[in-house]
Amino acid sequence: MSTTKQNGIEVGIYTFGDIGPDPLTGKTISMKQRMDEIIRAAKLAEDAGLDIFGVGEHHRLDYAVSSPAVVLSAIAGATKRIKLTSATSVLSTLDPVRLYEDFATLDLISDGRAEILAGRGAFIESFPLFGYSTDDYNELFSEHMDLLLKLNENEIVTWNGKFRSPLNDAEISPRPVQKQLPIWIGVGGTPESAARAGRLGVGMALAILGGDPMRFKSLVDIYRRAGLQAGHSPDKLNVGVTGHTYLAKTTEEAKDEFYPYYANYWNYVNRQRGMGTRMSREDFEQLASPETALFVGSPEQVVEKILHQHELYGHTRFLAQIDIGGIPFQKLEKNIELLATEVIPMLNKAIGQNKEETFI
Repeated sequence: MSTTKQNGIEVGIYTFGDIGPDPLTGKTISMKQRMDEIIRAAKLAEDAGLDIFGVGEHHRLDYAVSSPAVVLSAIAGATKRIKLTSATSVLSTLDPVRLYEDFATLDLISDGRAEILAGRGAFIESFPLFGYSTDDYNELFSEHMDLLLKLNENEIVTWNGKFRSPLNDAEISPRPVQKQLPIWIGVGGTPESAARAGRLGVGMALAILGGDPMRFKSLVDIYRRAGLQAGHSPDKLNVGVTGHTYLAKTTEEAKDEFYPYYANYWNYVNRQRGMGTRMSREDFEQLASPETALFVGSPEQVVEKILHQHELYGHTRFLAQIDIGGIPFQKLEKNIELLATEVIPMLNKAIGQNKEETFI
């Protein structure tokens, strides 16, 4: 079993459970098969020695997961060690009490392995589904996060807000195995979101899908500065990086294999958003170039990118999304194997050496 925890960075994978046609065969798997493969991937990730497995939330017919806590509970029964996190929970349209109790239950089932990564979501279908207005997009998230943190800190809660009924000496049950559930906020690129995460003293998970990694450094600086100004200790201000990832023995092989799936993924995501943009191979080559943040290439290439970002952000967690665009399961298996057997050992060695040099 291999892990980078002791050297300051955890490595894991996450899925949104998207169901897209395989661009090479034209076949689309069933929701049942997708769900079975998500649970199977989590078991493989634990067996390989990865640290974390995450499941995201969507409310669409082309995604298999609407309830991360339920899926993660199934995974908890099939695993023993790996941490289990949402990735993300759409907190704007979730009732914070229900969300907290679901993940506290998951924590009991998994013997203390549950985490919540809360965000506002990339899609808005959950707003009309649960009776909310997108006009309240930011205000909903702020109020729900405030309540979620109070629920995490207290067994009995009195609270009053705008969007849900008040709580008067409400008993919040069950309580988790952990003293408090680890809570992260997903941040896509806005300084306001980074500052909020810092002020609240929760982890910040950066969604980095491409471009120059340097452009995200200001968000990390804003996050840490806001956290310190709010009186939080530096060891509470953890940064995670999440992003699309594909590995093969060589970078050219990785790009050749991944391009059809990556272009397919963005084709149907853009179509969902009412956009007709298609990704050319030239566009993809630019996105996957060595100086960008897209984690596509040989294990050495991907490690170089992670280490470059580690120098910029000092992040403690890296989560790879490796199953998008209709990628068949055998390619997912190979990516888990390369993460565990090649990427993690190289990260261990490089980060360990850097720490030794710091103390010389």
